[in-house]
Amino acid sequence: MTAPLDFYFDFSSPYAYIAAMRIDALAAKHGRAVNWHPMLLAFAFKAIGTQPLVQYPIKGDYAYRDFLRSARELDIPLTLPEKFPIGTVTAARAVLWLKQHQPAQAVPFAKAIFQAYFVAGRDISAPEIVYAVAAELGIDAAALQAGCESDAIKAALKQSVDDAVSQRGVFGAPFIFADGEPFWGADRLDMLDRWLVRGGW
Repeated sequence: MTAPLDFYFDFSSPYAYIAAMRIDALAAKHGRAVNWHPMLLAFAFKAIGTQPLVQYPIKGDYAYRDFLRSARELDIPLTLPEKFPIGTVTAARAVLWLKQHQPAQAVPFAKAIFQAYFVAGRDISAPEIVYAVAAELGIDAAALQAGCESDAIKAALKQSVDDAVSQRGVFGAPFIFADGEPFWGADRLDMLDRWLVRGGW
């Protein structure tokens, strides 16, 4: 199997959610695995002096329309939550902890968190909701909570986000690397597919 794709995502991004529902199948088509990297867009925005798309006048109105239209095109269920955007620190820490301690559960958990937010409208900024979603998957919620509250996982997430922004140039989500080539946005997955077929151009 060739090198895995690196998939950077923030749970508060509708476009990252759309990509998350497609990325594993796309990678498998090309004999690739996917390395899922949770990140926090707020840090990337601060680094480059920008803000969430929906906070821009006029452009934000368009973005709301495009979120829904993009999901409909792909037949991916999406309901914009009442509380949007939100902070997702606990959910991101949870993915990192699972990758270290229960790696088989990390991606199913990440997808379940995305669906909890963008399908069921649950407030995943609340730690208790994050742990409840984990419990629904059979994950030991108490162990996960202890892990998320540990200094080690807090430091690991900070380092991961710092590296994504400063070392790899990640400035949005979703952000995908294929053999070092960066692709930003859910609308680049079809291009990524062609890139993998052709070996680049």
